[in-house]
Amino acid sequence: MQQEAPGGSEALEVWIDQDLCTGDGICAQYAPEVFELDIDGLAYVKSADDELLQAPGATTPVPLTLLRDVADSAKECPGDCIHVRRVSDRVEVYGPDAE
Repeated sequence: MQQEAPGGSEALEVWIDQDLCTGDGICAQYAPEVFELDIDGLAYVKSADDELLQAPGATTPVPLTLLRDVADSAKECPGDCIHVRRVSDRVEVYGPDAE
């Protein structure tokens, strides 16, 4: 299943830079299926089977049904630490490095 991205229809993935995470939790409020705050107070992405991915730079696919929530999370994040990019060429489409 393809997921629509700005400028085309592509699969997307999301990751969080924990070094910039403020622990505000806005992402977990917008998309609790994708983001979760851990005991350390920082946000992490979750795998499709709900496993917390704590490795630095860990990515998870963005479900098409949650694209708007994930994009809003990236836009509203006070730490500018949420990065959404196309899987095919790793170009950021939402987040601080989006073109």
